[in-house]
Amino acid sequence: MIRLAIIRHGHTAWNRSGRIQGRSDIPLDTDATAALARRCLPEPWDTADLCASPLMRAQQTAELISGRTPRADDALIEMNWGAWEGMEGQNLRDDPASGFRDIENWGWDYRPPGGESPEDLRARLVPWAESLRQDTVAVCHIGVMRVLLAIAAGWDFSGPAPFRIKRDRLYIISPDPDGWRSEQDPVRLAERDA
Repeated sequence: MIRLAIIRHGHTAWNRSGRIQGRSDIPLDTDATAALARRCLPEPWDTADLCASPLMRAQQTAELISGRTPRADDALIEMNWGAWEGMEGQNLRDDPASGFRDIENWGWDYRPPGGESPEDLRARLVPWAESLRQDTVAVCHIGVMRVLLAIAAGWDFSGPAPFRIKRDRLYIISPDPDGWRSEQDPVRLAERDA
């Protein structure tokens, strides 16, 4: 059975200020770069196939935690937030006219103006994941991770998510065409030897 370990990229200045990044190509900030340089993929993930979103923050994270150049894969690019990219999520939340909803009220078809829905992501991620032929680490984004974990957990973006995505952790799923599964506990990145 093929296993897929997914991990979120490190912090950027936009993450820290609450701005929606989507497909904006924002690099890691200096704190994230320094912190990730002290971490590495644990065994056996350190020798698994390695791919990442083509966006700079994911590519940088992959290189820092693996010491290798990842294969860029367009399927892993972040959800397109359309007109909301670059805006602060809290400002959208505070404006009733914005149409912004918290994730537990999305459903599969919720779509930011001019952006993508979780269903759009599912349509590109399922064929990609089910085509993997060896254990793989994918460095990606929270939107991508939510969709992959939702499929594995049977969550429909309605009500509280049955998982919590934290940085510096591998979330392991088995994307089998006969039924996706996820491993219970995420795996922490290892500390790099000094």
